[in-house]
Amino acid sequence: MSGNSLLIPCFVAVPLAGAFLNSLVGRRVRALPEFLGALAAFILVGLSLMALQSVRADSVWVYQVGGWKLPLGISLVLDGLTAFMLVTVNAVAFAIVVYARDYMERYTSKDLFYTLLLLMLAGMNGVLIAGDLFNLFVFLEIAAVASYALVAFGTERHELEAAFKYGVMGSVASLFILLGIALLYGMTSTLNLADMSQSLAGHSEADLLLMVSALFLMGFGLKTALVPFHAWLPDAHPSAPAPISAMLSGVLIKCLGIYALSRIFFNVIGMSPRVLTLLMYWGALSMMAGVILAMGQRDLKRLLAYSTISQVGYVVLGLGLGTPLGFLGVVLHLFNHSIAKALLFLVSGALEYATGTRDLHNMGGLRSRMPVTHTASFVAAMSIAGMPPFGGFWSKLLIIMAAVEAGHLGFAVWAVIVSVLTLALFAGVMKNIFWGEPGLRWQGVREVPGCMQASMLALALFSLLSGTLLVPGIREKFLLQASAALAQGTNYAHMIMSQI
Repeated sequence: MSGNSLLIPCFVAVPLAGAFLNSLVGRRVRALPEFLGALAAFILVGLSLMALQSVRADSVWVYQVGGWKLPLGISLVLDGLTAFMLVTVNAVAFAIVVYARDYMERYTSKDLFYTLLLLMLAGMNGVLIAGDLFNLFVFLEIAAVASYALVAFGTERHELEAAFKYGVMGSVASLFILLGIALLYGMTSTLNLADMSQSLAGHSEADLLLMVSALFLMGFGLKTALVPFHAWLPDAHPSAPAPISAMLSGVLIKCLGIYALSRIFFNVIGMSPRVLTLLMYWGALSMMAGVILAMGQRDLKRLLAYSTISQVGYVVLGLGLGTPLGFLGVVLHLFNHSIAKALLFLVSGALEYATGTRDLHNMGGLRSRMPVTHTASFVAAMSIAGMPPFGGFWSKLLIIMAAVEAGHLGFAVWAVIVSVLTLALFAGVMKNIFWGEPGLRWQGVREVPGCMQASMLALALFSLLSGTLLVPGIREKFLLQASAALAQGTNYAHMIMSQI
């Protein structure tokens, strides 16, 4: 166990400590919950950057809890993909915590809000570093249960209804995943990911493994809200407070869905041609269905929720291509979408904070009244739409190029068409909200408070400059290490076992 590996448990310990302190003393000291939330998120950003700087593409860090050797003991693992996801998740979380300082003033029980937020962050970080399926499932449930409560945080009728629906669908997804874990344990007699991968390498029960794959695809497909498992998302995400909507669409579904699915299929079970083909078609279906459903929405947050389904489809399509260039596009699009979609939900919260509505048909001409919100919204919308030079252009371009390189010209054309439709969608959104002459109703509207502005501008800057991640030097450290973790496949097991 190296000195560097001692950092790994801190990704769970820090937010858990913050949540514990908030629950004990947060109600007694007014400013303490937001201070502890910001401090914990700031520390996690620093730890994530340290991990990213230290980890290498050809190695992993392994922390053996209690000193118990694998495969008997519990292990926490950090490789290039984990470090990349930790930076993305914790950077977005820090911006959201700063934003929530002013936004959550309209809610009561801020101590409970920050306690649940830190618990959700601890669960997401735990999923990323878990080295065995049992703890991956436990951390997944911690994050999920905290998110159910946060969706219902306003306790209005529609929020409670959405949280109930989200909880039911999330529980069904967890049941599928748990059944898959149980079958894998029965086949391999281990829960450690590396040991399981080695056991499955010589396994002959193809039919049972196919059943496990189907259960995981349904479970993580529900967590990711891929079509047709998406029905819960357009209700749950808009009902939550804006900072939580940003966390859910920005990073939660990627941790509990995309990351977990990728880790299990690429690094443990091993990706088969049939599953790769399924992922390509599944991603293409979600891309088109999401953008078409978004076009019929008047509620801005519901529109953004459907857009999330579409953009996650690009990630799943890139995974299905199964090529190094496709993986590079996947990790860059994960980062770009996390930043831009979190920013768009923060923009929706700022608009609701200032105007009291999310109805696109009731707004207009707010550009002069809310210039910072307009700027942030424009950058995020153009990134999601894939317009150069914004970040989303580069990640979509890589996925399209990977499709052409792999001989899937039809999928490349499909991705371009969806991107054009997305541009039309967000051009309409910008027109309805910001452009034109402001009505008399909005004469008194002013820009949102400083912390909310600062968070939106910071995320807008990241979204605008994310193309620089492709610059040599930065690309190798941030993107290629993450994509290499997917490309190495089941060699992941050998890398972990060699550290023991």
